[in-house]
Amino acid sequence: MIGSGIFISPKAVLLETGAVGPCLCVWAACGVLATLGALCYAELGTMITKSGGEYSYLMEAFGSVVAYLYSWSTIMVLKPSSLAIISLSFAEYASTPFYPGCTPPIVVTKCLAVACILLIVLVNCLSVKLASFVQNFFTAAKLFIILVIVVSGFVLLAQGNTENLSNPFEGASTSFGSIGLAFYNGLWAYDGWNQLNFITEELENPYRNLPLAIIIGIPLVSVCYVLVNVAYFSAMTATELLQSPAVAVTFGDRVLYPLSWVVPVFVVFSTFGAANGSCFTAGRLTYVAGREGHMIKILSYISLKRYTPSPALIFNGILSVLYIIPADINTLINYFSFAQWAFYGLTALSLIVMRFTRKELKRPVKCPMAIAVLVVMVSCYLVLAPIIDKPELEYLYCTMFILSGLLLYFPFVHRKFSWTRRVMRPITMHLQLLMEVVPPEKNE
Repeated sequence: MIGSGIFISPKAVLLETGAVGPCLCVWAACGVLATLGALCYAELGTMITKSGGEYSYLMEAFGSVVAYLYSWSTIMVLKPSSLAIISLSFAEYASTPFYPGCTPPIVVTKCLAVACILLIVLVNCLSVKLASFVQNFFTAAKLFIILVIVVSGFVLLAQGNTENLSNPFEGASTSFGSIGLAFYNGLWAYDGWNQLNFITEELENPYRNLPLAIIIGIPLVSVCYVLVNVAYFSAMTATELLQSPAVAVTFGDRVLYPLSWVVPVFVVFSTFGAANGSCFTAGRLTYVAGREGHMIKILSYISLKRYTPSPALIFNGILSVLYIIPADINTLINYFSFAQWAFYGLTALSLIVMRFTRKELKRPVKCPMAIAVLVVMVSCYLVLAPIIDKPELEYLYCTMFILSGLLLYFPFVHRKFSWTRRVMRPITMHLQLLMEVVPPEKNE
């Protein structure tokens, strides 16, 4: 659940809020909202024990069209762009120590990001156990570096370095839309709160382990993130933080010298682990959508030797590499979050709808209705506030792209024209032979 966003988002959150106090408040509020959203997902995940996360819940509540639009948007844009963002962050932190005092060349950063994606896709295609081991190892690295930063921050505060935390609300932004954009960036750092719902079918005892991971994990992550930001402000002014090419590296240079190299090394580990987790869950969503007939069938096939959804993983990796080429991290996060929170709101709404339409389903975990209503309301604010405050054509393009999925849905999914099967059958057969993959044993 602890992602790499805490090393990516602090600059953007501070930029949008304008001051230290609102910045810390946004980080804390994001933790509360992530916890509330995760409680909704705990009910949904234990009620509908299918992999695929939001896709499975939207399918049950609203039917095939809404689920398809979600899978179309998420598989084609949201998941690949998320992997691209994390890989770019990995590349920035990996290259920054070699270019002291300046920003690394864009070509170097993007080449490293592409190499990161290719390596992660390879690991996930080779073995589920290997991918799990990589995830566990790099999660431990994240926890270690967060602990180092927090403890160092406490030491600085104990030594009296509190001037950056005095007058914390001076210069704060009061813009309706800027606060929404600050939440976008803060909540992106918490985005791992729904990852387990993508692999529900692979969890042992999901009725117990899914809610337990949420109840323990999200509050712990929230505390860590707020403390890390406090530590940053114990060593840097707001202006210095905004000017830093890599915030954690700058912190390490000021506080941990001559052991400052520890920070970039472990942050690189952290971002690599987060990218691995993003790739792992994206592959499962693509696999489930292919299994349900909402994506081409080859994406639902499993490696005959490795038992991994390698076609889905490779497809996600190719799209992620394409998003690396024009990518700017903050822009990607803003438009990624606009679409993502529209679907989060619909997923919380699906919980409310199914309380009335699917009363027969067993609910081992039951989330209070008020929490689901609150998550829907906050999602509406996060989607609408930036558009109302500062309308941009990119939001319209994003909406048009989501709805453009209908142009493919009706001929290829709803009507299932026979000529499409005749075209795809030989392509699927050749790809199946090339990648040594087979259809899943059963369709659910």
